[in-house]
Amino acid sequence: MKEFEVIRRYFTEQVVKRKDVYLGIGDDCALVTPGERQHIAVTTDTLVAGVHFPLNTSPRAIGHKSIAVNLSDLAAMGAEPSWLSLALTLPEIDENWINEFCVGVFDLCEFYNVQLIGGDTTQGPLSITITAQGQIPFGQHISRSGAKAGEWLYVTGEIGAANLALQHIQGKVKVAAKYQQEIQKRLDFPKARILAGQALRKYATSAIDLSDGLVADLAHICNASGVGANIFLDALPLSAALSDTVGIDAAYDIALEGGDDYELLFSVTEDNRVGMETALANTGNKITCIGQLNGSGKITTTLNKKAVDIKVQSYQHFSNTPSNK
Repeated sequence: MKEFEVIRRYFTEQVVKRKDVYLGIGDDCALVTPGERQHIAVTTDTLVAGVHFPLNTSPRAIGHKSIAVNLSDLAAMGAEPSWLSLALTLPEIDENWINEFCVGVFDLCEFYNVQLIGGDTTQGPLSITITAQGQIPFGQHISRSGAKAGEWLYVTGEIGAANLALQHIQGKVKVAAKYQQEIQKRLDFPKARILAGQALRKYATSAIDLSDGLVADLAHICNASGVGANIFLDALPLSAALSDTVGIDAAYDIALEGGDDYELLFSVTEDNRVGMETALANTGNKITCIGQLNGSGKITTTLNKKAVDIKVQSYQHFSNTPSNK
């Protein structure tokens, strides 16, 4: 099957047809018409087999995750997802694989009303590059650089389960059968916290999605905002699977350094805490206060209000070993 036949058969016909797409797949460029007084948020992520997902990951999970990680970036900015393009590199044309991959892609696109407007297919080692675009009302975006000392740190959902699943696959830990399906779902089918991100436009001073680990991603906020932070270990929202499998001390380590959570980490002022908590509850998102920003320029941890020295390693691409933080 040739490239254009693959595009026609699997990517041209899709459920989502947005009114703001003037010209979609089939021309040299797509044409879209943004809403009035809207910023266009643009993000790109590449997923490579054996680096960002295990080689035996199902094609449906790969399709879902390739979209979800990009939508998660949009969520962190407070954007409403609108359009995306997809560049797919395949070692060979496997119609069953492509069909299942497209189920993962288009199920999520339909759920969030996102239209695929272009892309490319080519032959080579398996990789997927997505460019996603969303819209944010002027002046309402959330960046990494607005945090200030004294503000509170929150995170959505639970953290650590996805990395636990990866460690189980790699044979580093053995997870009880009753937890395996749950944690595998967290790794393969992450949720983009879109509604939470939009609700945070009014309240958050900074935000980021957790892709490379809590400490590594918190460091991005701290560096961009010129602040430090203290993490309350006893407040971390750990999954039962994590703490039951490895014990509480190792669970803290995994929660701090493990990636692939795709939850939102954000800061709010004292005055905005009550309003934010109400707004997030109305979106159905669980949130937890896990720390506070300060002027130290460092990231520290406390357990029951006592300082704890934990050496954290965060995931680094293009490296066989983690980097010490």
